[in-house]
Amino acid sequence: MQTDKIFMQRCFALAQKGAGSVAPNPMVGAVVVVDNQIIGEGYHKQFGKAHAEVNAVNSVENKELLQQATVYVSLEPCSHYGKTPPCAELLINSKIKRCVIANTDPNPKVAGKGIQMLQDAGIEVVCGVEKEQGRYLNRRFFCFQEKKRPYIILKTAQSLEGYIDINPEGTAVKDRQKYWLTNDAAKVLVHRMRAENDAFLVGANTVLNDDCQLNVRYIQGRNPIRAVYDRDLNLPHSLNFFDGTQKTIIFNNLRGEKASSSLQYVKINNQSGYLQQIIDSLYLEGVSSLVVEGGRKTLQAFLDSGLWDEAVVFTSNVLFNKGIKNPVIDSRLKASTSWVSDNRIDIYYNDNAF
Repeated sequence: MQTDKIFMQRCFALAQKGAGSVAPNPMVGAVVVVDNQIIGEGYHKQFGKAHAEVNAVNSVENKELLQQATVYVSLEPCSHYGKTPPCAELLINSKIKRCVIANTDPNPKVAGKGIQMLQDAGIEVVCGVEKEQGRYLNRRFFCFQEKKRPYIILKTAQSLEGYIDINPEGTAVKDRQKYWLTNDAAKVLVHRMRAENDAFLVGANTVLNDDCQLNVRYIQGRNPIRAVYDRDLNLPHSLNFFDGTQKTIIFNNLRGEKASSSLQYVKINNQSGYLQQIIDSLYLEGVSSLVVEGGRKTLQAFLDSGLWDEAVVFTSNVLFNKGIKNPVIDSRLKASTSWVSDNRIDIYYNDNAF
């Protein structure tokens, strides 16, 4: 029904408000409707806190109306006790009449059990409303659950001619800020990416040359886990990467230990499949989304392996005339182009990304 699609769109808009606060849980929105009027709504605001259905039901002033209500929810209500009680049980106890769901929850603890609970209680259940958009919204969650790895985003910035760095030798240059490629508005988007994804990975040369912090400064939000592959542990601890302000993982071939509450060394085998080892380790850490932010060697390794889902390429109007070329992504995979002032943003999706 067209009405179901309209109310599901509201669920998606509400769910998006939880971006950056609910992982590894999915973003979920819920709307309570009686006679085509919204009488309550809510979303999952923070990991470990009340789910969307709870917030939506609690927002309804006249609880007696719930017996006439249709509850729209962007993901199947949970059926198990975790940090919160089952949402399916709440809807049953509220004696709702109908439940409309975008996507079945792929988590084995749920995976249709919530729907079955509702149906067994005599509640009419409609599934699959705007399911493609629902999968896109929670593409990180679905990837983590179904592929047993983080959703991988390649993020890069390039000059107008496609250079990722002005120095062809790939070493540090003086006054590096003069060669920043993203404008201030684009920097806000980058920092939003940091707040909305669990971890950021860079190569050792990027850490050394840029002395990057990989934290959130331009918006309010959480800092991601920062990670680097420093094969022989050559990075000096005077760099920002080791300032102890956020969780940091150093993948390497020599050492595996937790050095402090914020610094962890993870030993991997360099002989084969080192990227897969990094991804497997991050999965075990509960990382549901990973942004790979360079440099060229690291980005190219992910592209060559096919181990990526999404790529975000910022193109500046700055000319370098020389430097290190950005890896080339198959133009057939480009999904959209947008502009932030004089920066172009191209987004690509790998086959079967979500």
